[in-house]
Order: sequence, then C-alpha cells, then structure tokens
Amino acid sequence: MRIDAHQHFWEYDPVRDSWIDDTMAVLKRDFLPADLEPVLKANRMDGSIAVQAGQSENETSFLLDLAEKNTFIKGVVGWVDLKDHGVDERLAFYSRNPLFRGVRHIVQAEPDEFMLNPDFQRGINYLRSFGLTYDILVYARQLLAAIQLVDRFPDQPFVVDHIAKPEIRNKKMEPWSEHIHEIAGAKNVYCKLSGMVTEADWNNWKEQDIIPYMDVVFNAFGPDRIMFGSDWPVCNPAGTFKEVIGIVEKYCTQYDDSIRAGIFAGNAIKFYKLDIG
Repeated sequence: MRIDAHQHFWEYDPVRDSWIDDTMAVLKRDFLPADLEPVLKANRMDGSIAVQAGQSENETSFLLDLAEKNTFIKGVVGWVDLKDHGVDERLAFYSRNPLFRGVRHIVQAEPDEFMLNPDFQRGINYLRSFGLTYDILVYARQLLAAIQLVDRFPDQPFVVDHIAKPEIRNKKMEPWSEHIHEIAGAKNVYCKLSGMVTEADWNNWKEQDIIPYMDVVFNAFGPDRIMFGSDWPVCNPAGTFKEVIGIVEKYCTQYDDSIRAGIFAGNAIKFYKLDIG
C-alpha cells in the first residue's frame, strides 16, 4: 500500500482560483480524478488524500463527492469556517461522512498572527471531539504562531504541510530549521514531505538543493511522523509527479522497508485514521 498524502482537485475558475497566475499557466484547467488516477498507477501508488484548495464548504462537498465516486481517494481534508460560532454544527454535519478526515485553512494567505485569533482557536478546539485532524499550511515566517497553536492543543493531531515552505530557492535554512525542530517537539505534530520543488527554483532546481531540508525534517520529526505528499497538480510548474516522488524515494533508500512503508503509507493511515479496507 502506497498513499499520496497530499493532492488537489479543482474545476478551474479564474476568479476563485486567482492565485494561479501566469507563471503557473499549466494549472489553468480542470484537474480531476481521471487525470490523477493514471499518474498514481504509473508511480505505484494505491490511493491519495484530497486536500482543499478553496475556502468554501462547496469545496468540501465537491471533494467528498469525488471521494465517494473514486475509491482510490482514501480521505478528504476539507474546509469549514473555524472562526464561525456555529462551526461545531458544520463539523458534525460533515463528520457523518467517514471520508471527511480533517480540516485545513489557507493560513499562508492570512496575517502572521491569524492562528492566535481566539475564534479560530475555539474552532480548533472542536476538531478532536469529531476525530478530525488539522493541516497547518504556513510560510516559514508563520511557524512561530504555529508553535504557539500546537502548544495550546497538545491532544489535537496536527500536520505541517509542505515542510512549512522554507526558502529553498534562496538556500535559506534559518530560522526555519530552528522552528521546525521546535514544532516537532510536540509529539502530536506530523510533517508532510510535500511542496518542496515549488519552493525551489522551478526551472533550475537540483536534488542537492532539497536534501538539506529533508535532513532537517527527518532529524526533527523522525521517520515515524513524516508522510509523503506530491502536492499534485500544484507541483507541475516545477516538477512532475515522478520527479517529486523520485526525490523522496531516493532519499529514503537509507531506511529499511518498514520505515519506508510508514513514510509512503502507514504514517498517513495512522494520522488520518484511514479505513483502507
């Protein structure tokens, strides 16, 4: 069993998806399960986790509908308004669907202190009672706020997306490395080896540019709290699925089969509590 712990689908909308600028023109089209399934098969992957790319409940319902119709989608990380005072009712509604496994907010687009907002944290506080995880999507500079968030919720499962987006293209390690070690000190926090090529120089990155950042992540979290994610199709302007997974596969040859099985499936299954049949 091999699972891509982080990928996206969308029916392209130029207004909603205005984050897709002209430098990412290859993303200005629909990306649906029929596009991903052959890519997964070609790379010996058995399933995926579909993660929200839009800030609406329509997005959550869209992803859950795709997951119900495509058995290779093993779980959905959707969106609800965690700051809304009726968020518990919305979480209860979506949690009736066993494929709804977690929530994410695009915090990288918010002010750096967004996660410290009392209303947002009140929403986070509801997740555990519904057995839901939270994906932390931040830039490296926002890790300090993320550290404060996870410290406040020691029993809530969190996962850091895209290794918190360090400045790989500028070969900048600090203070990202220090903060990654700090957030990894909370044992309820996992990390996704995803989104790395998009933080590198899209046209000129080399494997050697990314290895030092993976070294930091493995040193901080250990292999039992790390999971592979392709970030397909967002990775496409910088690298193919095959190139993205190839970097991680080659790096993980230093580990035995059981550890690799965790990184490429087991850790995601455990974290998201997937029912893989």
